[in-house]
Amino acid sequence: MGLRGRAAARPDRSARPSRTDRPVQAGHSRQPGQADQPGQAGRQGQPRHRGKRPRWPRARRGLLAALITGALVAPISAAATHPEIPAPAPAHTAPVTPTTLDSAYAANRANAAKASRMAAAHGDRSRAAAVRSMADPSRRFLTFDARGSGRASEVFGDLAKADHVAVLVPGSDTSLDTYDRFRAGAVALHQRLGPRAAVIAWLGYETPGTISADVVTTGLAKEAAPELREFIRELRRVNGHAGLTLLCHSYGTVVGARAASGLDISDLVLIGSPGTGVDSAAGLHTKARVWAGRGGDDWIADVPHSRADLFGTTVGFGTDPVSPAFGARVFAAGDGGHSDYLKPGSVSLANIARIVLGETSETTHG
Repeated sequence: MGLRGRAAARPDRSARPSRTDRPVQAGHSRQPGQADQPGQAGRQGQPRHRGKRPRWPRARRGLLAALITGALVAPISAAATHPEIPAPAPAHTAPVTPTTLDSAYAANRANAAKASRMAAAHGDRSRAAAVRSMADPSRRFLTFDARGSGRASEVFGDLAKADHVAVLVPGSDTSLDTYDRFRAGAVALHQRLGPRAAVIAWLGYETPGTISADVVTTGLAKEAAPELREFIRELRRVNGHAGLTLLCHSYGTVVGARAASGLDISDLVLIGSPGTGVDSAAGLHTKARVWAGRGGDDWIADVPHSRADLFGTTVGFGTDPVSPAFGARVFAAGDGGHSDYLKPGSVSLANIARIVLGETSETTHG
């Protein structure tokens, strides 16, 4: 089933409200960070800063673990009470090829405009405004679906002619309502890469809530992985010659890990990962180079990198991808927080761009 077919087949779900999100993005670092212990070396080669007071002492780390367990037993979600926002079915488009890209972009912009009008008529001005911006003539979506929390795959650059393509997979709390924050990271990466490359912001799955049972289990990742595999296959029909990098953030690394086996990609990049669900890079069964990075102030470092059976469900994702035991190529990600990996001017953005462009010998290591 192609890009259009999978979107059209997705059942209509109630939309989720805007939540505190933590996607890959540029310029947003609103979450608590892991500060540095004076005089100690950073985790996995990340820089330490003298004079900073630790923001996540042991008591808070224990509290975080308790909250994660509590999320499984009594998940908190506002989605169930959020009213359904009416939206059209996805646009019917021909299979995407280099010659049909422009018509697909136009059809999806028209669909976004219709979705905005329907949301406005329903009284949801926030969703209407968010989707209205996606109908702008400058926007280019390979896929678009405003039903429920929404799906979108936006292209930056000339996809058909690019020598390098990066596909971004977001983490928790990413939806059409919070999409601009995810998009900002894609824009920053494309600007850093230059005209030889294209970037795709792939919001192609139902992301979990940060405080929910879903965020500590692989359920949503299992559902998302086939969609991501199909999307990558469709991209190869548009551009079969480009080096393709899959760049996954936070819970998106669990999705990327589930999809990695057999993907035609050159590099798999894991940033801000809670774990992947496998014990080592070899367990991903991919021929791609596997990279991992974590900012020195990323709170994800204090999430337990382990797995446990609880009430018949496996909770947690196992080995830390930046640990030597995992076996990934660890690159320097600077001292940024969980949402800073694609921040303009950052160490992490520079290294990610080098990986995408195939300049791996110039990548600085953590």
